[in-house]
Amino acid sequence: MAATAVPSPLIAPVSTAYRRYALWVLLIIYTLNFLDRQVVNILAEPIKQELGLADWQLGMMTGLAFAIFYTVLGIPIARMAERKNRPMIIGVSVAAWSVFTVACGFAQNFWHLILARIGVGVGEAGCTPPAHSLITDYVPKEKRASAIAFYSIGTPLGSLLGMAMGGLVADAYGWRVAFMVAGAPGVIFALIAAFTLVEPRKKLAADLAARAAPQISFAAALAVLMAKKTFWLVAFAAAIKAFIGYGHAPFTASFFFRNHTAELAELAAMFGLKSAGFLGLALGLMGGTAGVIGAWLGGVIADRYGSKDIRAYVVVPAIASLLAIPFYIAAINLPEAVPAMALLTVPVLLGTLWYGPVYATAQSIVDPTMRATASAVLLFIINLIGLGLGPVGVGLLSDALAGPMGLGSAEGVRWALMISAAFGVVSFWLFWRARKTIADDMVA
Repeated sequence: MAATAVPSPLIAPVSTAYRRYALWVLLIIYTLNFLDRQVVNILAEPIKQELGLADWQLGMMTGLAFAIFYTVLGIPIARMAERKNRPMIIGVSVAAWSVFTVACGFAQNFWHLILARIGVGVGEAGCTPPAHSLITDYVPKEKRASAIAFYSIGTPLGSLLGMAMGGLVADAYGWRVAFMVAGAPGVIFALIAAFTLVEPRKKLAADLAARAAPQISFAAALAVLMAKKTFWLVAFAAAIKAFIGYGHAPFTASFFFRNHTAELAELAAMFGLKSAGFLGLALGLMGGTAGVIGAWLGGVIADRYGSKDIRAYVVVPAIASLLAIPFYIAAINLPEAVPAMALLTVPVLLGTLWYGPVYATAQSIVDPTMRATASAVLLFIINLIGLGLGPVGVGLLSDALAGPMGLGSAEGVRWALMISAAFGVVSFWLFWRARKTIADDMVA
């Protein structure tokens, strides 16, 4: 059955000042989300050495083990968020993933680490679907992509902090302590989310009455999404982008460790650091800053040009997907580490432009009663393919090229990164096709 349209509130549910506060709180929480998720990437090499892991196991630990539970549980939690208190759901989720991040530091073998990473995935499943839904209720339509892009800055910002903090703490105290430091702040923000974020449904009587009507079933919600061709095109385009990004994340540091060993040691010594601390700080600051700019810029461009031509929401990520490929391949083939890291900022910036436009599109092609569900289904696709298969796929390819193909571990990881980067052509094609359907699929 088709969903009955429920109008968005005619008045703002919160003040402008409170909206800013709420967006900052949600940004910090999402930053912690990615810090706890991505800190493992700079720790991958020392973990590999201590626990004796293969690259495919690194991929499993950083991706698939986390992604399966993260993606599957995201949907039932999103269904709960359609009718329950969203700030409380976010608060409980933050507390859960923070505790399990700390637990990673106590792992004694591969399976201990896998179980702890599963726990992180279970907790983080309750963050973004209710957060996207809250943001969409907090802000007016014309600022939706910018607001969600602001929230999405947490992805590169959390990755920046995870790489920088993880590398420095690991050098000084070991990788186990790095996990503990990463997880600790979440407990505070769990309380802040649960007790200071406003649930707009309590403040708008008309909106509350509309939402009190029988909730659309998941089957009916899925039927609505099935009819939205734009949703599936942008979902799979973004999933390929995520496959590339998540696939590269755990092996970028490994690439530099294996291909620029002596140079890294010399550079680190100049700053009184060890290699892991220097590399984590360098990659975090350079890549994280570029990612923050890209995420923000994508939302701003989409809102500015989307008001005139809605196709801008898919044209922007389409062009960015294509342009990123040659810059990435050129960067990892440079003979020196510093120019390589500098040039990598370009594909990182281009690789984050899609956040705001894609997530805003998913929120705008469905009625308010199923926004969290749409977000969860979108994240299910993106993360199952991207986070679940990306690190494992690149790891398996690296192992195959290094061993059976005889390239060795240094060249094996280089070619695995280049081959996976070329998948951006598929993302371009899918985003570009969505130009034909996005106008017809828009609801609110």
